[in-house]
Amino acid sequence: MLRRFWLFFAQAVTVLLALMFIVATLKPQWLQRQGQFGKQLAEPIVALREVAPGIGGGPAQASYADAAHKAMPAVVNVFSSKDGSLPPDPRAKDPLFRYFFGDKNNNRKQQDQPAANLGSGVIVSSEGYILTNQHVVDGADQIEIALSDGRTTNAKVIGVDPETDLAVLKINMTNLPAITLGRMDQTRVGDVVLAIGNPFGVGQTVTMGIVSALGRNHLGINTFENFIQTDAAINPGNSGGALVDVNGNLLGINTAIYSRSGGSLGIGFAIPVSTARTVLESIITTGSVTRGWIGVEPQDVTPEIAESFGLEQKSGAIVAGVLKGGPADKAGIKPGDILMSVNGQDITDTTSLLNVIAQIKPGADAKVHVVRKNREQDLNVTIGKRPPPPKQATDDNSNDNNDDDGG
Repeated sequence: MLRRFWLFFAQAVTVLLALMFIVATLKPQWLQRQGQFGKQLAEPIVALREVAPGIGGGPAQASYADAAHKAMPAVVNVFSSKDGSLPPDPRAKDPLFRYFFGDKNNNRKQQDQPAANLGSGVIVSSEGYILTNQHVVDGADQIEIALSDGRTTNAKVIGVDPETDLAVLKINMTNLPAITLGRMDQTRVGDVVLAIGNPFGVGQTVTMGIVSALGRNHLGINTFENFIQTDAAINPGNSGGALVDVNGNLLGINTAIYSRSGGSLGIGFAIPVSTARTVLESIITTGSVTRGWIGVEPQDVTPEIAESFGLEQKSGAIVAGVLKGGPADKAGIKPGDILMSVNGQDITDTTSLLNVIAQIKPGADAKVHVVRKNREQDLNVTIGKRPPPPKQATDDNSNDNNDDDGG
């Protein structure tokens, strides 16, 4: 039996070898095609470079998706209105929108319509504290917050600081995503930044740019100015939104744009996170922002002023007026004095004087170095508390045509 099986196997192998010999001799291309088919299953026809398995699963190196994903949940939409009415659909100003969907208030005078505003905000604490711009909620009777996850709620104003255009709101909700605060001392001109907000009411949007400049002032936007300038697109509705770094950490609160058309021209300004944090903590602690004050009316020392007064000094802040009974008056500061430094910090102009004095705690003593009739002397001034700025009349239509306003 075994011998018969072995004979059968030997005959089969012999037949197969004979067939392969015949095919190799008469039709060798058949064997080549079979080899190429097997090779095609393992390798591409053309030499291609392909990402190894497991490496291409994450985002590309040039993508900022991780930073946006980290920061976006903490950026909210802020709807504020007067007379208890929620803001109208932002598309209502579009003539085509009104043509197709009508205008129920067509016969109502514009000045009789409730004023409304649309902006953005940033959740900075899981306890529900939100930073936004003061002009977004100025004079509002009702403020509604819309989170990125679809939840909405009313917000309460904890405090405002018109001199930096910041406001602190509070909402009572659970599971709130709070943004991580970045560090200004590590921020450099040229760093990539992302602006997150709700421009024109179209929905949450992320734009990318770089830090164009740091410490921008003399813009006439706020009393205290130390802006981050960026070319990341900031448009109306972005006000109060977040400016974040490539790690999704908060660097600033978007507050204004330079524009003659109302759209972004690549020059936007954000309040640094260092300033925003100081204002936030002060408002939460005391309900307001306390700053130092000495009661003088300063002017920049310009070449023209120096020449007219016969001054040798070409920089500093010259005292044009002194409030009677104020801290400067009690310390002996007189009109015509040039303030050169305060507690060793150089004073180059009125802006630097304002910022240095504001940082000193009221009640503390400060050494002021002045030049009086080209003679230098030191005076001790007891810093007072800066009075609140006078309230200005608001115009309900002012948000529609503001060249410097981001929202």
